[in-house]
Amino acid sequence: MIELEILWEMIPVGFMQSLILAYLALGIMIPFRALNFADLSAEGSYPFGACLCAVLLSHGFNPWVAILIALMGGVLVGFATALLHLYLKINSLLAGIILATMLYSVNLRIMGKPNIPLFNDPTIFNSISSSIESEMSLKIGLLMLLLLLIAGLIYGFLKTEKGLRLRATGLNPMMAQAQGVPLKLYILLGVGLANGLNALSGALIAQSQGFSEVNMGMGVVINGLAAVMIGEVIVGLNKPYKIVLAPIMGAIIFQQLQGVILVMGLQPSDFKLVTGILIIFTLGIRQIKYPKVNLGF
Repeated sequence: MIELEILWEMIPVGFMQSLILAYLALGIMIPFRALNFADLSAEGSYPFGACLCAVLLSHGFNPWVAILIALMGGVLVGFATALLHLYLKINSLLAGIILATMLYSVNLRIMGKPNIPLFNDPTIFNSISSSIESEMSLKIGLLMLLLLLIAGLIYGFLKTEKGLRLRATGLNPMMAQAQGVPLKLYILLGVGLANGLNALSGALIAQSQGFSEVNMGMGVVINGLAAVMIGEVIVGLNKPYKIVLAPIMGAIIFQQLQGVILVMGLQPSDFKLVTGILIIFTLGIRQIKYPKVNLGF
C-alpha cells in the first residue's frame, strides 16, 4: 500500500517531466523518422539549450526570451550537423558526435563553471504562482499548452506541400530529387528544427529543475528514442498525426515507467540498463507488428 501511495504521489512529477521529454522526443523523431537521418547531436543541443537559457536568466533576461534564444541556438547546432554531413561528407552519426563533443567545451565556456543554479532567478514557472499547492498543476498546464501548440504546428506543417517534401526526402530521396525537391535544403531545415526542439527541451528542464549542468545531455538520445519507439508501437506510424502523437505518448509512458522502476526498489543507476532492455523489447514487438516497414532506426 505504501509503495502504491508513493507511486501515486510521483505521477504528477513524472507527468510534468514527460511533457518536457516530449519536446526532445519530437526533436529526435524528425531526423530519424521524417528524414531517415541518424542524428546524435541531441546529446549536445539539449545541454546547449539549457546552458544558454541558464546564463541568460542569471543575467536578468526574460525567461521567455531566454527560451527563444536557446531554441535558436539549437537550430544553429542542427544546421552545423547537417552542413558537416552534406558538404564535408561526414557520416551523420559521426557529425552529431563531433558537434556534441565540441559543445561540451562550448557549454563550459558559456557558463564559466560546470553548473549554474537558478533558484533565485525568475523562470516561466515561478513567475506564474507562489503557491506550492498549485505550482505543479500550473507547470503541467503551461507545458501542455506549449506542447499542444508546437505539436499542432508540426502536424500542420507535415500536412502541407513542404511537409510532404520533407517526408519524401527521407522516404525516397531519389524519387524526391527527380520531382525537383531540393534535398539539401530540406535536410538542413529538418535537422535544424529537430535540434531547436532539443534545445527547447533543455531550456525547459533547466527552468523546471532550477539549475543547468554541463553533463545533463548524457543519455538523452536513448531516452528520446525509447519514447519514440514505445509511442509508435502503441499509436502506430501510418498517419501524419500518429507520427506527431507517438513521441508524446511514448514520452509519457516512458517517464511513468521510470517511477515504477524506483518504486520496485531499483536504483537510478539501473535506468540505462532497464531502458536498453525496454528498447530491445520494443524493437522486437515493432518488427512483428511492422515486418515490411523501414523503421528508420
